Amino acid sequence: MAAPPAASSYGPSAPPANMFDTVPGYEGTVAGGGGGYLPPPMPTVPMPVPEQAPSPPDWHIPSISEERAREAFATYVSSKCCYSSGPVKDGVITNMESFNTYRYRLETFMESRSTEWSQEPFAGQPVDAGVQPAPGPWQIAAQAPAFFQDHKQTIRVPYTSSVKNCHLCLGMGRNPCNACTGAGNKVCWVCNGSGFRQSNDRCTHCNGRGRENCSSCSGNGSCQCDTCHGKRQLIVFINLNVKWSTEKDDFVAQDLSGLRVENLEKVSGKELFKDAQYMVYPVMGFPDFSVAQASERLVRDHQVKYAQTSRILQQRQTIELIPITKVSYMWKGKSHVYYVYGNEFQVNADDYPATCCCSVM
Repeated sequence: MAAPPAASSYGPSAPPANMFDTVPGYEGTVAGGGGGYLPPPMPTVPMPVPEQAPSPPDWHIPSISEERAREAFATYVSSKCCYSSGPVKDGVITNMESFNTYRYRLETFMESRSTEWSQEPFAGQPVDAGVQPAPGPWQIAAQAPAFFQDHKQTIRVPYTSSVKNCHLCLGMGRNPCNACTGAGNKVCWVCNGSGFRQSNDRCTHCNGRGRENCSSCSGNGSCQCDTCHGKRQLIVFINLNVKWSTEKDDFVAQDLSGLRVENLEKVSGKELFKDAQYMVYPVMGFPDFSVAQASERLVRDHQVKYAQTSRILQQRQTIELIPITKVSYMWKGKSHVYYVYGNEFQVNADDYPATCCCSVM
């Protein structure tokens, strides 16, 4: 009553390697990508001539006012559901100390390219493989976005498209049904294959056969091939994947304020220096030697790390002065500290003395 089950289930599988032609310049291309980014051609633009960084006359930001410090503290405490406002109302500020911290940032905007064999059902699309040599991966024009805006683009490589029989259905357009393993019918779910109900009555669902037609394939035993959509043939071609991305590294000069560096990640400062060009040169003549050292190290690291697999399009380096004010205050006879930092006047008060445990009943 039933056909034997198929030897194996059918499903998506990787195309065989011999399905793809050899295209000069694309020998390492595989289906599904994974071949890594392609090294770019040597840059044609010479390295910029190093220039001395200008030194502004005053790179110091004075401490904020006591009134501004209290206002920032009050806003911070009001955002905490378990913080009492007592220290804000009754605390007495005893000292305010300014710590100004430099943050150096290097951004490298670059273009990376990789290739992969792709396929789609053949429905009369143009076939151009062998008409003329395919252009190299870095010879194909791509529309780059504005500098420092990440973006991706996929481009079909000209003169790589050819038609092949579908590897999954062997050019038949159909595959054995997975649901019934090609039999066209399955065990009846009502009588579990016996042909009878519990009352020994003949099963009306399968008419006593014990099996029912497979609903997935309508009893045919085969389904349209998911890979070629029944077209029997595939057009295979090489896709060029272009990626524009920005890599960023920061260096924060150490200070003696006691505020953790992680707190500064989401705040901004006063921009003291900005330089953007094809490839920047390390900052020279900056008063804080650690910033100059970091600039030299990061510029070198970016060139070594990214120029091998990507084309650097633009670099940008900035130096910010992040204001930090350490506020000491007395409350109930004890000394406490909080920090106000960044242009946003963020507050950090790890030892806030008036907290309570809240619970929702």
